[in-house]
Amino acid sequence: MKKTAVLVIDMINNFNFYEGDLLLHNTKEILSNVVKLKKYAKEHQFPIIYINDHYDTWDTNYKQIAQTCSSEKNEEVIAQGIPEKEDYFIMKPQMSGFFRTPLRSLLEHLEIEHLILTGIAGNICVLFTANDAHMRGYTIHVPENCIASNTDRHNKEALKLMSEVFKADTEAI
Repeated sequence: MKKTAVLVIDMINNFNFYEGDLLLHNTKEILSNVVKLKKYAKEHQFPIIYINDHYDTWDTNYKQIAQTCSSEKNEEVIAQGIPEKEDYFIMKPQMSGFFRTPLRSLLEHLEIEHLILTGIAGNICVLFTANDAHMRGYTIHVPENCIASNTDRHNKEALKLMSEVFKADTEAI
């Protein structure tokens, strides 16, 4: 079995953008599956790496980003986007978890070959991260019930692309 890590992408989110309420609703729909995936990762001793936008804080401290993004409407989601003590956190400046971040170095240090991606938005940040993972030779699993996009159509299109082009396993967990 290939050495595996779980990437949790952009779960600390303010949802203050066009169709943000749609993404928030769809994110709440996957929360229980994200919790199950993280539990599975812990049981199998897979490292969990949280990767998140900075929301103009440019802070590498997830607590500051969470404070900036927090509101009553998203507190349940943010609670699932917070790393535990043994987890890793990487701030990203743009859509891909690999772009201008230390992610590749961390994965090499951990000797990771396979990535399981979860988070939001499936058709943007998860898709771009999956693309970059594929181009770097990682095998990937993007469980269809662990990513959310603004619309179901966008989510399905992203999953189809990841499956067909990146050879990602998209089977639900």
